[in-house]
Amino acid sequence: MGIVVILLTGVSTLFWIVIGMLRFVGERLGTHSLAVRPKIRRRGAEEIDSIGLSDVAILLAAHNESAVIARTIRQAAMHVPLAQIHIVSDGSSDDTVAIARAEGAQVLDLNPNRGKAGALVAALEHFEIVKKFKVMVLLDADTHLAPDYLVTGLRLFRDPEVVAVAGRVRTLTSPAPPTRLGRVLVSYRERLYVVLQLFLKYGQAAKRANAIFIVPGFASMYRTRVLPNIDIDPPGLVIEDFNMTFEVHAQRLGRIAFHPRAAVAYTQDPGTIHDYLNQTRRWSLGFWQTVRKHHFQPHVFWVAVGFYIVDITTSAFVYLALLVLLGTTILAQLITTPDAATVLSVDNTMWPGLDLWGTAVAWSNELLSFITPGEVLLVIVLPDYALTLFAALVLGRPKMLFVGVFFPIVRTADAWICLSTLRASRAVGGDGRWVSPARRLDLVSGDTTV
Repeated sequence: MGIVVILLTGVSTLFWIVIGMLRFVGERLGTHSLAVRPKIRRRGAEEIDSIGLSDVAILLAAHNESAVIARTIRQAAMHVPLAQIHIVSDGSSDDTVAIARAEGAQVLDLNPNRGKAGALVAALEHFEIVKKFKVMVLLDADTHLAPDYLVTGLRLFRDPEVVAVAGRVRTLTSPAPPTRLGRVLVSYRERLYVVLQLFLKYGQAAKRANAIFIVPGFASMYRTRVLPNIDIDPPGLVIEDFNMTFEVHAQRLGRIAFHPRAAVAYTQDPGTIHDYLNQTRRWSLGFWQTVRKHHFQPHVFWVAVGFYIVDITTSAFVYLALLVLLGTTILAQLITTPDAATVLSVDNTMWPGLDLWGTAVAWSNELLSFITPGEVLLVIVLPDYALTLFAALVLGRPKMLFVGVFFPIVRTADAWICLSTLRASRAVGGDGRWVSPARRLDLVSGDTTV
């Protein structure tokens, strides 16, 4: 069982957990040997070295976001003046452009749509962001920045080697999805964020590692001086953020910083199975496409990516295999039940000279002597629920423990998407055009306590 749990968790995940623990101890002791930055102290934004709020541009690509764009602009305006908030509408057919202009943001209306990456490239040129600003914040239309997002995030740029800051994603809990299934999906995604960011990204961002795989496009920061060196919109990719991150490493542009208490932002996750599956498939396909686009280099980042790929594919395969084994052992249990032949309407006389039923019973007994359905179920459920318990404790969300019993079902979908998109990435291309998930109205920023 221990080996199976390790395969489900991933060897590289365990490695980054150890690195993250060493980094945490280093920060606590003040040695900073593995730290990304000194301990964050909540001081005024005016004390942020040579990068001030006037040096920051917020750039948001939107496609048919009339339901949420006004609220997002108003929330962003709590951080920088409206003159520094730039909206690029990528072929919107609703009132996105009119609403954004009415709110006072700088607006570029593109038609026809070019995909998110193409829209970002057009906006960078149109608004002259590289020339006018030192830092660019990439923001999604459904994302709200924590009150101290810029104060804590910009402080990471004190290190001149840092060229990008990966924001910490949190889930907007209000309004909650109207259905129970939707609440399960949102809670599962929230758990995923906790696990990936605290188990993987925190260790990957250690100064001597610099192995972060993704600077998420929902709310992260780049030094504008490195943007001309990044191929933001190469052909054939469905998403841009994986590629931009890989470009930072491939071009040796500098270090990517991340800290759980810095650059925190809240996003609205899909609340329907259709939107969840579409978004997850798009993310997974985008990752595999990016890996195929970039070639291996003798560098820590690429070695880390290689081990990560082995882990996620092995974990997905083992998880799906366990489900098959669970079904097989349940069937074996039924076969070995007294009078099972009668219950299952098995005719032993159909094949004269062949005791197929007897063979099936013998094989079933052999299998059940090795492992039972209950044991398989424990291997599937217990490690998964341990992750739920950890996330519930970190987030202070005891209700997650109740919906967490359904997470293995969602994880099954994730495992299948991981493997299926790996195969599809060999033939499927894209231009980055997207359809946003259905938005829940009346967004309210979540609790900013981390």
